Amino acid sequence: MGRVLVACERSGVVRRAFEARGHDAWSCDIQPADDGSNRHIRGNVLDHLDDGWDLLAVMHPPCTILCNSGSKHLYIGGRKENGRNETRWRELEEAAAFYRALRDASQIPRRVVENPVMHGHAIRLVRRGRTQFVHPYHFGAPFFKNTGLELINLPPLEWVNPLTPPRPGTAEHKAWSRCHREPPGPDRARRRSETYPEIAEAMAAQWGSLLPEPQFDLFQELRAA
Repeated sequence: MGRVLVACERSGVVRRAFEARGHDAWSCDIQPADDGSNRHIRGNVLDHLDDGWDLLAVMHPPCTILCNSGSKHLYIGGRKENGRNETRWRELEEAAAFYRALRDASQIPRRVVENPVMHGHAIRLVRRGRTQFVHPYHFGAPFFKNTGLELINLPPLEWVNPLTPPRPGTAEHKAWSRCHREPPGPDRARRRSETYPEIAEAMAAQWGSLLPEPQFDLFQELRAA
């Protein structure tokens, strides 16, 4: 089984999916793990990229700055005619540099970086490459959440148990739109960013099968025998 680093994740959803399939999986975030796992690295993921990983899954880069809905905040008062919000532009540059550092971490052979539907300035700054967009309902979860996955040396995810979306305007359609209807509050961004377990399971099942088998020390085995 392979060594998997799940970056920018505190929920443990993706880590647990890979761990359940026997992989040496770790999450990393500047915040502690929500589930209290001892397989969580608290710190800057950029300090841990050289630790011999086979797969890097970046699940929650700073999407509120990169996403299309945040583009208006690049300008004072949310209006372009008011001029640039220089603080926000600096934050955008920093977020894009962080994204690129993880995406281009070539010491890890297979990489995926989750990203939102980005505005044009973000796409230009991150220089986004081959990206697959998925929804939870593609994998059997009755919800909408359009999520990009920039893939480096990984195939696109194949849909598993896909559902047919309900008609717009129906109560069921509103229920499927839960992610976009989260009420305001301090945990709103975190709740909206969490990965659905059904997608995590597809990642672990499909991409985990591509990871190398562990290399055993023959002499160590002989000594143990």
